[in-house]
Amino acid sequence: MKLLLKGGRIVDPANNTDEIYDILIRAGKVERIGKKLGKEQREYDLSGKAVLPGLIDLHTHLREPGREDTETIASGTAAAAHGGFTTVCAMPNTNPPIDSVSGVKYVLTTSSQEGKIGVLPVGAITKNRKGKALTEIGKMSNAGIVAISDDGDGVMNSRVMRRAMEYSKMFGIILISHCEDHDLSKEGMINEGITSTKMGLKGIPSQAEVIMVARDIALAGLTGCRLHLAHITTSRSVDLIRDAKNRGVNVTAEVTPHHITLTEKDINAYNTNCKVNPPLRTEKDRRALISGLKDGTIDCISTDHAPHLDTEKEREFALSPFGMTGLETAFPLAMQELVRSNKLTLSKLVEKMSANPASILKKSGIGRIEKGLDANITVIDTELEKEINKEFFLSKSKNSPFKGKKLKGFPILTLYRGRIAFKDEKVFS
Repeated sequence: MKLLLKGGRIVDPANNTDEIYDILIRAGKVERIGKKLGKEQREYDLSGKAVLPGLIDLHTHLREPGREDTETIASGTAAAAHGGFTTVCAMPNTNPPIDSVSGVKYVLTTSSQEGKIGVLPVGAITKNRKGKALTEIGKMSNAGIVAISDDGDGVMNSRVMRRAMEYSKMFGIILISHCEDHDLSKEGMINEGITSTKMGLKGIPSQAEVIMVARDIALAGLTGCRLHLAHITTSRSVDLIRDAKNRGVNVTAEVTPHHITLTEKDINAYNTNCKVNPPLRTEKDRRALISGLKDGTIDCISTDHAPHLDTEKEREFALSPFGMTGLETAFPLAMQELVRSNKLTLSKLVEKMSANPASILKKSGIGRIEKGLDANITVIDTELEKEINKEFFLSKSKNSPFKGKKLKGFPILTLYRGRIAFKDEKVFS
């Protein structure tokens, strides 16, 4: 059966489109894009709404296998669709880690059976993510991984990291680096500075990130691999990435919505939902991240969606795990901080959350709305306001510091391969 999306504003930077069109979908693919395409039995009037290529998250923790109490592939992809995402990259720090062909096949099989959207597995760099022996990167690449990463832990051994980069280049996949010098960050809980001193909490100095950013950029220059730097947080890191790009190093970088909207000062009353790794930094750092987004130094916005149970987050600060949920609040947060304040246009935001991630992955079939491609489409009501509360989340975990806040600019319809992955029944009742 055909589906007609009528009169929406298509914002598709990959095709340099920002105009009102109809979209006709048949058999899961875009059949036609044009003005006033007539009527169909199934159609949605999207007048006044923004129609985007499905959002893509390069950095999602789905927790399966091992921590299905906090998230599953089924619940995580439902949350992703709720947030407007049609493709997510599943990080390998599960239990057991995704460090073998069997692990990769598990993610692919489970997501094909239970997932609401597309899931692209990321394989571990080292066995059991211990930072010592490399995984069978070639076999995992043949099995379907799109990247390698030991995310959650940095690879401290420079020789091991060099070899991993050489293999990633050989098999044409990206290496996603978690830039953290564990000797500096060990036992740290928040950014090291005045706030950590006042709160009596051990700090994580910004140099723990900066040192590893510099090292991995140097190794990328040596090996020629495609290096992607995860969740960048410091102004100095932005400077290093900008310089590397100017020198021709093949490096890309991401920031998270929480690092561009919050700072260390938001950890008031020891709010464990603000305990993340890397930590929230200073206002100077936050502004530098936004400047990096504006000038193209930072390529994309990724969620680092990290679900945890309330019982885990309600422990004392030192025992609470790092991380917050992010898939369902990412777009309205980015709209609030970047578009409504005129720091980025809506088209540039879509570039950061769809077109650029697709380009980094070298996936030409996603990140754009185009005749003949799968209909991966997100419809946004830029004026729709919602209060973030426990009932808002489709994720199994609700560990968000944004609970109690009102945000504006939410997805109302998410299509994955032409099928409805999420629909706001209040809007389309």
